[in-house]
Amino acid sequence: MPDAPRPAAEATAHAVAGRTVLVAGATSAAGYAVAEALVAAGARVIVVGSDPGRIEALEREVPGVIGEVADLSDGDEVLELAMRVHAGVGDVDGVVHLVGGWRGGGGILGQSDEDYRFLERSFASLRHLSRTFVEDLLASPAGRISIVSSTSVDRPTAGGANYTAVKSASESWMRSVADEFGRADTPSAAAVTFRVRSLDGLEESLADEVVAMWDAPAAELNGSVSTLQPRV
Repeated sequence: MPDAPRPAAEATAHAVAGRTVLVAGATSAAGYAVAEALVAAGARVIVVGSDPGRIEALEREVPGVIGEVADLSDGDEVLELAMRVHAGVGDVDGVVHLVGGWRGGGGILGQSDEDYRFLERSFASLRHLSRTFVEDLLASPAGRISIVSSTSVDRPTAGGANYTAVKSASESWMRSVADEFGRADTPSAAAVTFRVRSLDGLEESLADEVVAMWDAPAAELNGSVSTLQPRV
């Protein structure tokens, strides 16, 4: 009699299993999808957001995640977050940066300072997180950091100038992180950029790609920029 087929969760083993991954901006739809996929793949997942109620809801709805509350655009709060994570969980093997949002329209004259300050929080949080956890990622046998950028970086518009400027800065920062990783004698860390026109409807594709980052060699991934496609 043939063996019974294994459940889907057991059929595929992922290299992220046993790794500690911090998901920043985790209370979005994309954050939920990424957290669920990482937990299902066997990772230890720390979910971070600025709203305590939404983090508590995420902990209830995605069993197994570890919730943390912090304003990631504040460098001091990120340092305090790192101290809590290191004391309670240990070093991290991955950072998934999902802090973002959209504001735009109105052409160049419509690019308000208020909208720019809102959007700039995403870049500030990336800087703080990468600088705070870079030593963890370099020390890990499989360190990974990723961001979600925009296809508008290659095709900027007047109405999205603030937004695209921040995304361009984020991509430049990630190339610099990739350079740091590539200087290691035996590179084991990778900085990865995913681009989307809109993330709406691509949350599951993003989750798949995040999990798969640990299934590929760091040297192949480091500095890569790819456009997300819907699940087939």
